[in-house]
Amino acid sequence: MGAASEAGAWRPGPLNLITDIAGLRVGNASDGVLKSGCTVVLADAPFTASVQVMGGAPGTRETDLLDPDKSVAAVDALVLSGGSAYGLDACSGVADGLRVAGRGFRVGSALIPLVPGAILFDLLNGGDKDWVTNPYRALGAAALAAARPGAFALGSIGAGTGALTGMLKGGLGSASLVLGNGVTVGALVAVNPVGSTNTPGNRHFWAAPFEIGAEFGGLGPDPRAGLGAPLVSRKAGLVAERANTTIAIVATDAALTKAQCKRLAISAHDGMARAIVPSHTPDDGDLVFALATGAVAVTPADLSPIGAAAALCLARAIARAVYHATPAPGDLLLCWQGGGQ
Repeated sequence: MGAASEAGAWRPGPLNLITDIAGLRVGNASDGVLKSGCTVVLADAPFTASVQVMGGAPGTRETDLLDPDKSVAAVDALVLSGGSAYGLDACSGVADGLRVAGRGFRVGSALIPLVPGAILFDLLNGGDKDWVTNPYRALGAAALAAARPGAFALGSIGAGTGALTGMLKGGLGSASLVLGNGVTVGALVAVNPVGSTNTPGNRHFWAAPFEIGAEFGGLGPDPRAGLGAPLVSRKAGLVAERANTTIAIVATDAALTKAQCKRLAISAHDGMARAIVPSHTPDDGDLVFALATGAVAVTPADLSPIGAAAALCLARAIARAVYHATPAPGDLLLCWQGGGQ
């Protein structure tokens, strides 16, 4: 399949969410007082996955096993969480629940759920972080219990609950595309960068050239030129330098190897760079997981269009995260729809 010949046939799935991929389930758990939360993605069966980190300050769990040369063939779930290093414990809550459900990698009599995860920094966003017991294990368990196929909310929920962009409140976003050959591609992202998702003035989104319909306002690209400098971050003046990171999952129902998933994650980072200026900075831990459920056979010629679609989905999902964010008491930044534009 050629990208040019198929481009006109690409369209969002019925939900315009990552769950347009058959078998995927998404669960969110949020704590409004904490101003944080987590998000889990799992499928009906273990799936092939890999990861690409391009930010300078990542926080991860079990991502080494996703390298193509590692022996693990599939994982049980992926987790995105707030909480910085504390948030990695959300993976433990997910693993606990999967083990009870009988899901995991069996080694003799032992059952070991494989749950890679990544975190963003939201510890200085105005929420109450004075806990005695780390809350993220319980949040992970709650997100797993809430995981369902079909529609889910976007904006200030799950891993995007307390997210902040450079100028506006961030959030959780998702988008999908169905390609001309029937392959479905989707993205899910928690948007918390040092950079901005919006051009100066905050009305227009950097991702506007890739918008489909009015999925994040329909205002189109900023008509002005020379928008790349100076780069201003309102967030940088409110919180610590490394209080950032955008973490994402791109997914497809195509049958891909781990090496091909790795390439898919790399390609998807293009979408992050299109939607956030600047991205991949030393103070961000920008990361993309890529997963494949393997339901649709593909040829080598299909791989480039799948990667291009993943980048498009991620750019759109980032803008949708900010577009759907909602205000809450104690917020440090305005929402796009709350007057921030």
